[in-house]
Amino acid sequence: MQTTEDLTALRYARMRWNTPLSEEHAALLLQRLDIRPGARVLDLGCGWGELLLRAVAAGGVSGATVTTGVGVDTDDAALARGRALAADRSLDQHVTFLKGEAASSRESGDRVLCVGASHAFGGTADALTALAESVRPGGRLLFGDAYWERPPTAEAVEIFGQETVPLADLIELARGLGWRVLHFSTADQREWDDFESTWRAGQQDWLLQHPDDPRATEVREELDDRLREYVGVYRGVLGLAYFVLGR
Repeated sequence: MQTTEDLTALRYARMRWNTPLSEEHAALLLQRLDIRPGARVLDLGCGWGELLLRAVAAGGVSGATVTTGVGVDTDDAALARGRALAADRSLDQHVTFLKGEAASSRESGDRVLCVGASHAFGGTADALTALAESVRPGGRLLFGDAYWERPPTAEAVEIFGQETVPLADLIELARGLGWRVLHFSTADQREWDDFESTWRAGQQDWLLQHPDDPRATEVREELDDRLREYVGVYRGVLGLAYFVLGR
């Protein structure tokens, strides 16, 4: 029988990364990030570091000048998954995963990733302010954050917080804090639907295989509630923007 911890881990088992992002969109962002050979890539709130690993590989890990990476997160299971992925791709000599709070990290990089982790700093403005210290002179930041695509309901605001703003306001916030917007793009509806489906997929499969498990009712109700919440409250209302920023 699986433990509660195992069921929790299933939430991420089918996910490529913990953000609404397609393979093609990720490739575009890494291209715009312009990772050079020998760069140091830092991912704050890295999870299992899939985007970090791809960023390091894109910069080059052979020859005299190799790209290196550091991922920082508080989730032991995610960090262990990241280390295993790095080893599978022969990147474990180039990428290090550290347990720690993103906001407390004193690491720096030529290219810094912070996707969906502004909450770890206390919000968008605090994150963009703190991240200025993490990006080395001449460097770039890949920053992913939520915004309202349409005016939200009170229920959506209750879920995602008062700080979430429309895209135009998010861009002006970044500019007002000294960042230049070198590139931005947003998650489309297919990316969102795939993201919302894949984080449920592991537990959905478990539920189909264990319909009579004592925990099945609770898992079924939670999955159904989250699907109703997505479709009924924030689908097409909450957006996710990806920025490549420089100073």
